[in-house]
Amino acid sequence: MDINELRDIINYHSRKYYTEDEPEISDFEYDALMSELKRMEAEDPSLITPDSPTQRIGGAILEGFEEVTHQVQMQSLNDVFSREEVMDFGRRVAEAVGEAEYVTELKIDGLSVSLEYRDGLFFRGSTRGDGNVGEDVTENLRTVRSIPLKLARPLPYLEVRGEVFMPHKSFERLNRLQEEREQKPFKNPRNAAAGSLRQLDSRIAAERGLDIFVFNIQQMEGLEVATHSEGIALLAELGFKTIPIKRVFPTIDEAFEEVLRIGESRGGLDFDIDGAVIKVNSLAQREALGSTAKCPRWAAAYKFPAERKETKLLDIAVQVGRTGVLTPNAVLEPVRLAGTTVSRATLHNIDFIREKDIMIGDTVVVQKAGDIIPEVLDVVKAKRDGSERVFEMPARCPVCGAAAVREEGEAAVRCTGGECPAQLARIIIHFAGRDAMDIEGLGPAVVNQLLDRGLIHSAADLYSLKAEQLEELDKMGKKSAAKLVAAIGRSKERDLANLLFALGIRHVGSRGGRQLAQRFRTLDALITAPAEEIAAVEDMGDVTAASVKNYFAQAQNMDIVEGLRRAGVNFDCLEEAPSEGIFTGKIFVLTGTLPSLKRADAAALIEKAGGRVSGSVSKKTDFVVAGEDAGSKLDKANALGVTVIDEAELMRKLGVRS
Repeated sequence: MDINELRDIINYHSRKYYTEDEPEISDFEYDALMSELKRMEAEDPSLITPDSPTQRIGGAILEGFEEVTHQVQMQSLNDVFSREEVMDFGRRVAEAVGEAEYVTELKIDGLSVSLEYRDGLFFRGSTRGDGNVGEDVTENLRTVRSIPLKLARPLPYLEVRGEVFMPHKSFERLNRLQEEREQKPFKNPRNAAAGSLRQLDSRIAAERGLDIFVFNIQQMEGLEVATHSEGIALLAELGFKTIPIKRVFPTIDEAFEEVLRIGESRGGLDFDIDGAVIKVNSLAQREALGSTAKCPRWAAAYKFPAERKETKLLDIAVQVGRTGVLTPNAVLEPVRLAGTTVSRATLHNIDFIREKDIMIGDTVVVQKAGDIIPEVLDVVKAKRDGSERVFEMPARCPVCGAAAVREEGEAAVRCTGGECPAQLARIIIHFAGRDAMDIEGLGPAVVNQLLDRGLIHSAADLYSLKAEQLEELDKMGKKSAAKLVAAIGRSKERDLANLLFALGIRHVGSRGGRQLAQRFRTLDALITAPAEEIAAVEDMGDVTAASVKNYFAQAQNMDIVEGLRRAGVNFDCLEEAPSEGIFTGKIFVLTGTLPSLKRADAAALIEKAGGRVSGSVSKKTDFVVAGEDAGSKLDKANALGVTVIDEAELMRKLGVRS
C-alpha cells in the first residue's frame, strides 16, 4: 500500500467517525493505520503533505495572530423573542419577494469561523472578528478532526462558514483537568471553545476536543446551487460536518412550529444551542432581500428563554474553596433542567441568602445561567408551611475547625486555618514564593505530589523532607531532589519580613511584613504585641492589626509556628533597625525605570536613611524620584508642586558620589 492510498483510507475512516458518527473500524485498528503513516513519513519527511492526517496534532507556536480581511462579510443575525416577531419577519419577506420557503436550523452556541479551500485543500481558517476583519487561526483549526483537510471534490475555491463548539463531554473532561492542575475551570463550553481556538500553541487546541458544524457557503467557484438546502447537501458530500437538524418548510407558521420543537428537544443534545435560525431557502430571493450594514434581511434567530423549574431546597451545604472562602451551596431535590439533572446550585454568600429570604425547606425556582450553571432565582413563599429553617453561616470552618471570619465590608466568610486541607496547596505554594521563603523548585506540581503522598501536612513539614523521599516524585531524580533540599535549607535564613509574608496573614503583604519586622524585631514580640501597638505601625491600621491577632490566636497556626521554630527557621529581623537619618520624616514616591537601581534597592536606601516610600503621590509627598517612562505619578507630582528628582540627585542627597 503506498502512502497516498493509506492517507485516503485514514481520511475515509476519520470522516466516518468524526463527521458521520458511523465508525466502521475499531479505535485499535485506526491507531494502527495512523502509526504506519507516521512511520512512513518519518522515514521520508518529503512525503508529508498539508492534508496528511498527521498534521492535526498541533505543534506550531505563534507569536500572535495575523489579521484576515473577509471578502464576504460574516454578518450577525437579528434576534427575535416571540411568535409575533417571527410572523413580522415572515410578512416583511412576503412583501418583498412573495411566497418563500424557509429553512430551520439549530443555532449553535460557539464561535463562528471561516474555512477556505483552494483546489480542494484547506489553506486558511479565520475567526469572525468584527465581521469584516478576523484572526488567522489556521493551525488551531487543523486540529479539529471534523474539518476536512481535503475535499471529496477538488473545487477551485470554496469558503464556508461554520460554528466551532465544545461538546459537553469534552467540556467536562477539560474542567476536570483544570481542577487537577489547580487552574480556574471554564464557565461554559462557549468560553472554553473560544479560549481554545485562540491558543498560540496549537498543541493545546488539539487536546481540547473541539468540534464544528458548517452551515453556509460564503463563496464557491466551479459549482452552483439554487437554494440553501442544496448548498448544505453539497457541503455534506464534500466531507463537511453540517448542522444536524435542518428542515425546509413552505410557510413561516410551519417553520415556527419546528423552532418550538427544537426548543423542547434541546436538553437531549450533547452541545449547547441558544436558539434556532429561520432562513429564506432561495438564494435568488436572498439576493433580492439584501442586508443591512450588519445583518441579512433573509434570516432571523429565535432566542430560547432560559428554562426554569421549581424544586425543594433540602439543605444548604458549605464548601471551602482553595482561597479559604466558605461558599453556601443549595442541596436540591433533583430536577431535570436544560438537559441535565440538577441537584446542587451555588448560593454565593450569606448576603445573597438574606436578600432572597431563602430558608431550608423552601420551594425555590432554579435555572441554568447560560444553560450551564445552576442558580436559585427566587423563593415560592406561597408554598411555605412553617417547617422551613433559617440558615446561618458556620462560625468555624467545616473542613478544619478553625475560626471562620467575615471582615467588615466583605461578603465572603473565610477560614483562618493555616493547615486547612481545602486550601493547603495554595498556602504552601505561597509560602515557597520568591518574596516569601524563596524555595526554588517547589512549584505547584511538586507541592501537589507531596500532599497527595502524605509527605507534608503543613508548611513546617517541608523542613523534615529527605532527598530520598523527593527522588520518588515524578520528574524529580537525585540531582533535582538534592537541589530542592538545599533550597529548603537555605530558606531557614530568610528575614522575619519574608517569613511574615510567607505565613499568608490576611492583609499583610511583602511591604507590611517588612514594616512589622522592622518595628517588632522578633516574631515572638509580634505575637504578644497588643492590637493597638500593631495598628500604630505605619501603613497597618485596625483591620490589619485584627487580622494579625486573629491569625496567631488560631491553634493550628501556632502549631505551624512551633514547627518552624523546631526546624530552626529564623524568627528575627536581620535588617538594621531604622535610625534617624537625612530622610527622617520624608515621604518618597518612585516612578519609572531608574538608570542603575531597581526600585526595591532604591526604596531600601531611602528607608535606611530614615525615609518612607509610598505607592501614591499626595500633598504629603516630599520627593518623587522619576526615571525613564515615568507616567501618571510624575504628572500628579507636577500638578501638586511636589519636588521631582532623578536617581543622580537621590544619590547626591544620600552622600553617594557616582
